Amino acid sequence: MGLNDKQVNKNRNFFQSLMHALGGVYSLVSTERNFRKHITLAVIAIIMGIWLQLTINEWLWITLAIFVVVVAEVLNTVVESIVDLIVGHHYHDEAKKAKDVAAGGVLIAAIFALVIGCLIFIPELMHEFHIHL
Repeated sequence: MGLNDKQVNKNRNFFQSLMHALGGVYSLVSTERNFRKHITLAVIAIIMGIWLQLTINEWLWITLAIFVVVVAEVLNTVVESIVDLIVGHHYHDEAKKAKDVAAGGVLIAAIFALVIGCLIFIPELMHEFHIHL
């Protein structure tokens, strides 16, 4: 393949697949503001978890919450890109619905992560700062 040729066939090997996947992650980080916000919040949660010395069970829940949000953001970006590709800059009710539902999925994932974070971090922080109710 020449330098200006665009790939339209399957990947030839694992390395090529990996490079495309990493390109996709780079695209998310570089173009999706909300993805960057969620990654920042995930890093804060990880730092807090290390500081509070979470148990393995707590880490499992925190990790699940982080990955649910990340996957929801990825799927939302895919839906937005495909809808934009199909409809361009024209309004369609079904295009709006697809984008709104995908964004709703991210919102649901973020609420799940918030609930998990509160259930784990609030008691841990109360214990750390000797706060009793």
